[in-house]
Amino acid sequence: MIKVGIVGGTGYTGVELLRLLAAHPQVQLTAITSRKEDGMPVADMFPSLRGHVSLAFSSPDKAKLNECDVVFFATPHGVAMAQAPELLKAGVKVIDLAADFRLKDVAAFEKWYGMPHSCPQILEEAVYGLPEINREAIKKARVIGLPGCYPTTMQLGFAPLLAQGKPLISETTLIADCKSGVSGAGRKAEIPTLLAEASDNFKAYGVKGHRHLPETMQGLEAISGRKVSLTFVPHLVPMIRGIHSTLYARILPEALSTDFQALYEKYYQGSKFVDVMPAGSHPETRSVRASNMLRIAVHRPAGEDLLVILVVEDNLVKGAAGQGVQCMNIMFGLDETTGLMHVPVLP
Repeated sequence: MIKVGIVGGTGYTGVELLRLLAAHPQVQLTAITSRKEDGMPVADMFPSLRGHVSLAFSSPDKAKLNECDVVFFATPHGVAMAQAPELLKAGVKVIDLAADFRLKDVAAFEKWYGMPHSCPQILEEAVYGLPEINREAIKKARVIGLPGCYPTTMQLGFAPLLAQGKPLISETTLIADCKSGVSGAGRKAEIPTLLAEASDNFKAYGVKGHRHLPETMQGLEAISGRKVSLTFVPHLVPMIRGIHSTLYARILPEALSTDFQALYEKYYQGSKFVDVMPAGSHPETRSVRASNMLRIAVHRPAGEDLLVILVVEDNLVKGAAGQGVQCMNIMFGLDETTGLMHVPVLP
C-alpha cells in the first residue's frame, strides 16, 4: 500500500483528492493537515466522506508526513517549496497541485506569482506532471509540478499539431478561448465568486496577462521544439466545475490535405484519459463531470484553412486532483487508471 499524506485538505482540490484516494485500492490515507481545523474529523467538514474517510485534520507539526511514501500539496503557491526539501531528504515523493514546480524559469515564476522561489535546485529536477506528454519522466520523478487546469486543456488540445516533425499550422498565431466554472478560483470568500456576482453572468478576465500563459507556452514549445505564440483569454461562467476550451489554429498551405481527425486519433490512441470524439462532435462539460476524462473534438469549418479544437475537462479532476493521482500511479508502477475509472456524473 502507498502511504499518502495531503497538505491542505480543506479546499476543493483537497476534498477531490480525498474522494479519489479514499476509494483507491492501493492507497492508505495517512495524514491530512490543516492548522485551523486541527483535530476536526474530515467527515465533519465534508459529509460526503462519511463512512469513507476516518482521519481527522492535524496541524503540520503533528502530522507524520516524513513517514509517507508520497505527499500531495493542495495548498496556495509557496507552501510546497518550503516543505519539499525536508520531505525529499526523508525519501518522500512530492506532488504539488500549485505552481511551485511548474515553471522552469525562476524569474518567470517570481514575476507571475509575486514571490521568491526558495528551492531552485529542486525546481531543476521537478517533472511537469502531464502524463500524456511526460509519462516516461514521471516514472522516475521524485517531484511533480502538476499543470494548471487551463494549461492541461490547451496543451493536450494543441499537442498533436505541434508534435509533428514539420509545422502543420501557423505556430505563432494560436488562440485559446477558455471558460471555467467558479471552483477554479478555490474555496475561499471573494466577491467575484459570490452567488449574486457569478450567477447569471459571463465575463472575461486576465486578458492582458494570466499566470497560466507562461506555463502553457513553456509546455507547447517543449512539445514542438520551436517558438510558439499564443493568445489566451480565460472566462468565468456561472457553473461550479468544468472547463471548455475552444482552440484555433491556421493550417499552413502545405498541410491542407492532412486528415486531422486521424492525426488526433493516432496521437492519443494509447491515452486512457483522452477521448478523441467522432468528427463533428461537440463535447460538453457535463460529459466529464467528476471524472478524469478529457474529451476533444476536431473541426474544420467549411473544410477551409481554420482548425477549431474543442476540449472539455473537469477542472478539479483531470485539471487537478485526478491528474495528481494519475501521476502517483505512474510513479509507483501502477496502471495509471487505478482508482480513476469513475463514470462521469450526469445530469
